[in-house]
Amino acid sequence: MATVRLQQLRKVYPNGQVGVAGASFEIGDGELLVLVGPSGCGKTTLLRMIAGLETISGGTLSIDDRVVNEVAPKDRDIAMVFQNYALYPHMTVAENLGFGLRLRGLPAAEIALRVQAAATTLGLEQRLDARPAALSGGQRQRVALGRALVRDPKVFLLDEPLSNLDARLRLSMRLEIARLHRQLKATMVYVTHDQIEAMTLGQRIVVLDGGVIQQIDTPMNLYQRPANLFVAGFVGSPAMNLLRGTLRFEAGCTLATAQGEIALGQPPQAAAWQPWGEREVVLGIRPEDLQPQATGGIALRARLEAIEPVGNEVFLHLRHGSQALVSRVSPRALPEPGSELALGVAAERLHLFDGGSGQRIGG
Repeated sequence: MATVRLQQLRKVYPNGQVGVAGASFEIGDGELLVLVGPSGCGKTTLLRMIAGLETISGGTLSIDDRVVNEVAPKDRDIAMVFQNYALYPHMTVAENLGFGLRLRGLPAAEIALRVQAAATTLGLEQRLDARPAALSGGQRQRVALGRALVRDPKVFLLDEPLSNLDARLRLSMRLEIARLHRQLKATMVYVTHDQIEAMTLGQRIVVLDGGVIQQIDTPMNLYQRPANLFVAGFVGSPAMNLLRGTLRFEAGCTLATAQGEIALGQPPQAAAWQPWGEREVVLGIRPEDLQPQATGGIALRARLEAIEPVGNEVFLHLRHGSQALVSRVSPRALPEPGSELALGVAAERLHLFDGGSGQRIGG
């Protein structure tokens, strides 16, 4: 496998649009790193630069300490899995798996061994003589993965490989990719706009927005300590509740909002917040931390507008003045929509962001 290093990597299009602005990070040997963000954030552009399918406007890209900015894609020793599978419809599964190896001039016996090994790993042994039209979506995706697998590349690049599958198949293929990564100990870069895929697959996640890296961290650190408002709102479903107001320090901490004052008491974070003095901030509360009839910490009242059961949990859609809120609770007997609820949040579970820059306050 290999280490991939990006140093101030940039992509600027002829019209001046910045696709990627100064990306710098390292993908460790055998790491599965996920690039995630909304459509147009630059994640696929970044992947294509690593693949050599997109020219680099500035910075340095290295694979195993070899600068590859000007190296042709075929000479980078990478394999890419595309969103649309890109299978040859007139070829069998075995022929699709071995096609790239034939182009490279490998002996037929070695091609057969590699194809059989990949088919066994991916559970395709009984489908080697079938053509893509006879395969399910999950089987086609396995063939696309297998075509990369037989190459035994230094780096696997996966560009939204599960986006064409239904929810059940996406789950099974996520497990398949995670299993393959553990088995192969391969260096993988995985692009997705789906945060569930990112959180469940990535050992580390790069969050992008507008071509700019917002945070690089482990899945749980992204969730528990978002670096800014974009990450706080993007990572998590339902999204974090965000209340804008003025933070004051008088008899404890108080947040003055358009809906009234919320007493924050003396949360453990107060010592880190206080040096900033009175300022415009955004208070963040994860839906699972906003609980009806909870005691301790901060308290507020809200009207229950709708109940959304999703099986093992329930989302409560609430209104605090003009502010919409969401609470995630376990299934239980709940009041009817229209009821007033008392809500509590443990003080240590609060997040605070600067109202101007959007950056996290207090580490």
